[in-house]
Amino acid sequence: MSQPYQPSLIEQAAQAFWQEQRSFEVREEPGREKYYCLSMFPYPSGKLHMGHVRNYTIGDVISRYQRMLGKNVLQPIGFDAFGLPAENAAIANNTQPAKWTYANMDYMRSQLQRLGFAYDWPRELATCRPEYYRWEQLLFTRLMKKGLVYRKNAVVNWDPVDQTVLANEQVVDGRGWRSGALVERKEIPQWFLKITAYAQELLDDLDQLEGWPEAVKTMQRNWIGRSEGLELQFRIENEAEPLTVYTTRPDTLMGVTYVAVAAEHPLAQKAAAGNAELAAFLKDASRSGVAEAEMETMEKRGMPLGIHAIHPISGEKVPVWAANFVLMGYGTGAVMAVPAHDERDFEFAKKYGLPIKRVIQSVREQALMQRLATVGDLSDEDDLVDAPANQPLLAELEAIRSGCNSEHGRLINSGEFDGLDFGQAFEALVTRFEAAGTGKRRVNFRLRDWGVSRQRYWGCPIPVIYCAKCDAVPVPEDQLPVVLPEDVAFTGVKSPIKADPEWARCACPQCGGPATRETDTFDTFMESSWYFARYACPNYEGGMLDSAAANYWLPVDQYIGGIEHAILHLLYARFFHKLMRDEGLVASNEPFTNLLTQGMVIKETYYREGADGKKLWINPADVELTLDAKAQPVAATLRSDGQPVVIGGVEKMSKSKNNGVDPQALIDEYGADTVRLFAMFAAPPEQSLEWRDDGVEGASRFLKRLWRAVQLHVEAGAAPALDAAALSEPQKALRRKLHETIAKVGDDYGRRRTFNTAIAAIMELMNEATRGEADASAQGRAVAQELWEAVVLMLQPIVPHVCHALWVQLRPGSALLAQAWPKVDEAALTRAVMNLVVQVNGKLRGNIAVPVSATQEQILEAALADANVVRFINGAPIRKKIVVPGKLVNLVI
Repeated sequence: MSQPYQPSLIEQAAQAFWQEQRSFEVREEPGREKYYCLSMFPYPSGKLHMGHVRNYTIGDVISRYQRMLGKNVLQPIGFDAFGLPAENAAIANNTQPAKWTYANMDYMRSQLQRLGFAYDWPRELATCRPEYYRWEQLLFTRLMKKGLVYRKNAVVNWDPVDQTVLANEQVVDGRGWRSGALVERKEIPQWFLKITAYAQELLDDLDQLEGWPEAVKTMQRNWIGRSEGLELQFRIENEAEPLTVYTTRPDTLMGVTYVAVAAEHPLAQKAAAGNAELAAFLKDASRSGVAEAEMETMEKRGMPLGIHAIHPISGEKVPVWAANFVLMGYGTGAVMAVPAHDERDFEFAKKYGLPIKRVIQSVREQALMQRLATVGDLSDEDDLVDAPANQPLLAELEAIRSGCNSEHGRLINSGEFDGLDFGQAFEALVTRFEAAGTGKRRVNFRLRDWGVSRQRYWGCPIPVIYCAKCDAVPVPEDQLPVVLPEDVAFTGVKSPIKADPEWARCACPQCGGPATRETDTFDTFMESSWYFARYACPNYEGGMLDSAAANYWLPVDQYIGGIEHAILHLLYARFFHKLMRDEGLVASNEPFTNLLTQGMVIKETYYREGADGKKLWINPADVELTLDAKAQPVAATLRSDGQPVVIGGVEKMSKSKNNGVDPQALIDEYGADTVRLFAMFAAPPEQSLEWRDDGVEGASRFLKRLWRAVQLHVEAGAAPALDAAALSEPQKALRRKLHETIAKVGDDYGRRRTFNTAIAAIMELMNEATRGEADASAQGRAVAQELWEAVVLMLQPIVPHVCHALWVQLRPGSALLAQAWPKVDEAALTRAVMNLVVQVNGKLRGNIAVPVSATQEQILEAALADANVVRFINGAPIRKKIVVPGKLVNLVI
């Protein structure tokens, strides 16, 4: 009597076995091929969400498959444990960030273990532990000595209530996301890592990353943003220092009608000294955010400074304005404005009535002019207006000339440069300014140096000491780590280490005099930029990395994470890897050979509108749906009161939309294998996965079916050895299907990374194997034994627990994890007979089976003998006979 499928017992037993055997703990084995598979580590928020489950299941499938190929596979896990959410939770729950973080790590660890991921748990790390962050402090002090770290004033988003710098995404409608206070643009001292020193290498090395999605590489190229342009000077009336600007469009120089500077620019500040109205404007402009998206969409505002710049070629005076769209931290804090050929400059000029001068005739305008020239004298356009046929062309021409055109073209209204194209004008102007010593060709990058200072508490302390005599001094290596105190009173108003002068008080390591510690902490991107390397040697005490171990495991062979990390995290990790390389810690140039960016997990949303017009989101589990004849929802009500709710769109699972599904509840109800199977079957990894509750139930039914099928086979008794020569044609056909499936699934796992199609192929094979009565003959049993063993082996990467239990039944005394990927028997793939379709005039009219060795004449003879084909030919003469080898016969009548 077969035992029922009991996921909880099966999964507990498998996990106990893996833990006892230490199945996934690995070490360096020189001479053996390694495979390092890594999923981006989680923030310990308290609970896993379905995005986590999908991400980590993808990694686990790849890891287990590569292990079956005989490779030495490393798959580690840890926690990205510093950050602002811990501070917010501490305030909300009246606790300490450290206590909250460690409790969450314990719970999430148990969830990850419950899902059966094949992690090397002794390598677990948490970025908030001193034994981890001491090493990034060490690297930072060494980079200070190499000149790759510096401190300068920078314009930031400043929350005056929380007394901290805010990232751009933490500014919502001009207010701090936590305090609600109006954010100010403030200039304060910040520490920077000189990532721009590696900008060209970061750009060039993208070409080496053949295993990365092109979309991600394009985003990084755009973020780095290499441009070649002209840096030139405008003299300012009654000022000794010229104003320096940079432009990638020197061909538009003769179209400059004003110059704009940032609110913090010295020229603006000087002009405001005696102008209260201007001073008020500058103060107000300083409250604007510094996010590029915000700068693009916000209202462009400005005020004239009452001074003029002298055009460097024409000598004309152009007004200097302060404008809120110019940032002091980008470039020189000043731009030359060409409103006829730049949308932002055009919008500003139209608003304030500033001149607009066209100096570029686009290719489109030139084409229109040529069309008009064929029907009249362009020197007198009034004559052309009289011809009705010309009016649409002239209207289009007027639209081009009255608007803003940023296209390249031919210079006009530019004096000696008239008629030049972009490239010619670029070279002519660069030559002119370089000869005069008032400008130079310059390569610029959109990328800015990485500001790593944060005024928050829950982060890694920046290892710097300030001394009145010695200035900023790196903390000596023998005094590291600078430990963040964890047992603190935290209110959220001010960082505990800023509020405690005793923590900051110390002696200068150079002169011995009184000094203070830096109380800023690192941006949490610092910790996530090198964790992948520390996994190679998490307990190494001799330095940041054990180079032998790091060079064995690195680079990561497969990295997995969300597309939202395509720019900053991946760019910073690449930068850190190059820093570690240049410190002699690693030998490779890039950290991640292959990158897989998984899609989002999405689900339907429901809401009601509150009295204030805000949407009150309702969890799908609390909604009752009314379906139409095609099972599509047409109405929804709240179960608790029976009243209608609005059916929203299908969106990413999130707390804000209240459309999340608790994976723990699903694991408790269906088991981890069911959750893993559905997450891999519902969609290819790169695509969004639409969550469907019936899909989870379907995955559960499949596993129960698999369990019953193997149990029935095992209960029938031991199977004899397979004798391929003794197989009947049906047995050969089933075995051929098996080995075709092994080949396909191996390709889906290894090359294509399409786990959903691999599962579908296994399902199709199982359908074939269970169709009709079981073959109870000796060789029928032998084929079934081979088939069920292969099915269990192929499914093991996705549903490892049930496969562990089934393998014990199929092969008592042997362990599933010791088994290799099933080999394809090429002999089993050979066919004695092939099936061909027969068409008459291109339409399917019959099917024939012929020997593989059949000649074209024999194939045609069989096709013409098919009764259905004969009926459709109906005695008509055959004008053409087409045979496509291995596929079809087409008879044309």
